[in-house]
Amino acid sequence: MRIPGLSDGDRRIGELVLALRFFTRLPLGTAAAPEPGALARASWAFPVAGIVVGIVCALAYAVADLLAVPPLAIALVAIGAGAVVTGALHEDGLADTADAWGGRDPAERLAIMRDSRSGAYAIVAVVLSIALRAAAVAALPGKGAALAAFLAAHAVARGGLPAVLFLLPAARSDGLGAAAGVPELGEVLWSLAIAAIVALAALGIVAGIGALLFAGIAMAAMAYLARRQFGGHTGDVLGAIEQKGETAMLLAAAAWAW
Repeated sequence: MRIPGLSDGDRRIGELVLALRFFTRLPLGTAAAPEPGALARASWAFPVAGIVVGIVCALAYAVADLLAVPPLAIALVAIGAGAVVTGALHEDGLADTADAWGGRDPAERLAIMRDSRSGAYAIVAVVLSIALRAAAVAALPGKGAALAAFLAAHAVARGGLPAVLFLLPAARSDGLGAAAGVPELGEVLWSLAIAAIVALAALGIVAGIGALLFAGIAMAAMAYLARRQFGGHTGDVLGAIEQKGETAMLLAAAAWAW
């Protein structure tokens, strides 16, 4: 297991920057396409990138709250800020994955996934995802609770993705999923550990454990369906899995943490 430390600090900083460039649209310099396997090596930093996205959502929530707009509007502003800072990366993956389920076999489904047009399945899936997350955030009792929920949700939803890369094969030989590579077990464990620590610190031990289990089941179920429907993961499938985890964590936070 490679452990982040002082001896390889420069490399780890580079991996963190790569994760932030991939998961966000923050101005971190010109981002060239990562070399094959680079994302797998940087996968320990996925939940750290999620923390940054969660902070952006919480700041947007705080600003909207200062304007005294209704709770649902505050929630939508915060979720919209997350979509802006990520370039709607995961929502796009969810949309493409939902559309692809209309195919008759894995080959047709993968072909549909590459079609940039959005069908009815895509629209319904994204609308439901946003609606469920907004309803959960609107139920939170204030800025502190929102910060905790956003940190936990975005860290865990991204922190589980290295496990998917590790356990599921790529569904095709090209594309983002294949180019990401397979992380080492150490990177997977670090990612899961960081995500779990954030969730437990933000939501408390009891609610945090419950939320982690709920999100883990949701993400695992989506990964299982991807294995059955597509033969493995793609970049779009990873986005859909992230959305399932994020939604599950926010719902759990709204239901149990407060």
